[in-house]
Amino acid sequence: MFGGSMGRLLRDRTGNVLMMAAASMPILIGAAGLATDTVQWTLWKRQVQRQADSAALAGAYAVAQGFSASDSATSDINRLSLITLSQTPTIENAPTAGAFAGNANAVRVVLQTTRELPFSKILGVKAPVIFGEATAAVLAEGDYCVVSLEKTSAVGITLQGNATVDLGCGIATNSRASNAVTAGGSSKVTATPVAAVGGLTSSTNYVSPTTLMPYSLPLSDPYAGLPAPTSANFTGCNNKYSVQPNQVVAQPLQPGCYKGLDIKGTLTLAPGTYFIDGGSFSVGSQAILSGSRVTIILTSRNASTNASQIASVDINGGAKLNLSAPDSGAYSGVLFYQDRLALDSGTNKINGNADSVLQGAFYFPSQAMEFSGTSGMQTKCVKMVSRRVTFIGNSQIVNECDNTGVNPIPASRVRLVG
Repeated sequence: MFGGSMGRLLRDRTGNVLMMAAASMPILIGAAGLATDTVQWTLWKRQVQRQADSAALAGAYAVAQGFSASDSATSDINRLSLITLSQTPTIENAPTAGAFAGNANAVRVVLQTTRELPFSKILGVKAPVIFGEATAAVLAEGDYCVVSLEKTSAVGITLQGNATVDLGCGIATNSRASNAVTAGGSSKVTATPVAAVGGLTSSTNYVSPTTLMPYSLPLSDPYAGLPAPTSANFTGCNNKYSVQPNQVVAQPLQPGCYKGLDIKGTLTLAPGTYFIDGGSFSVGSQAILSGSRVTIILTSRNASTNASQIASVDINGGAKLNLSAPDSGAYSGVLFYQDRLALDSGTNKINGNADSVLQGAFYFPSQAMEFSGTSGMQTKCVKMVSRRVTFIGNSQIVNECDNTGVNPIPASRVRLVG
């Protein structure tokens, strides 16, 4: 009987699965633990990479605005703190490796971390070193011919009524408004791109292939380096110069200092720089005004003590203009330049008839500018840089500026490049 019981027990295999499961349990637990640790390492890899990307972008944005790339990248790493790093971050401007090696407009960030996890440690698996590397750069992105320097939440560029603006370039504003460029009524704008530090709202007023680029980098003042008027410019300043209706001045007016110009007849400006000491540069509806290689500086000898006296410009829409900026010298490419000390309380008006020809930059860094183009007006090479810009007429700027002294206004954009 005992022998029969032992035989049945030896032949019984119902407990084998349990025994095999018990024997393989350490392997199953170890594999599951290692899988868990691998998931954790993968998560850390993503976090380190995200932190590197963010720091590189912060550094590149700092470069674009003239700040320290290292300080900005370090601050961004400390702010995010997604993961504990095992070594001091590598922050390079310019990078020593990669496609942008040696590029002073690029920032490379390398981060690393390593940490043991319990399951992999038990199994004797060495913790990997996890790297995150990113390079961001400030890249050139097209040219602009209309720039609004407005830095507040006020609208930077406005198109009113039935204004039609066809530009062979981009328009940009530093305005932080939720809709920094407004195109109202039946106005139409064709420009590539339309950029703003603030927001931009899509509308049918933007004609294809116009592209909108909200939340862009601010543009620096392209004419910030122009010399400001000095006391020497007002020495021997002439009185206000006037040309009456139907009067034709035979001899060109010579450059120098004038206490205002009021032109209602026909006048030619000789090449050179004209300083308008207070008052205004006024051109009437029947005027015919021409001048090659001229710069008109709107200022005042009392600018530092009474900025309200700084001159402004008012050109009537019926006037016939043929004006071009110099192609060399301190004011190369600049047709109108208003003193930077001007109060933000006036609007400078630039108009002209269908026979008008304008070439050069209109620079009103502290005040608004209103431009009323007319169908047929030749503005092949015009730049507009003003605190705010308003278009109220038809304007076509082809932006053909070769060998004219009117330098393009470049734009830049920050993006990850590696």
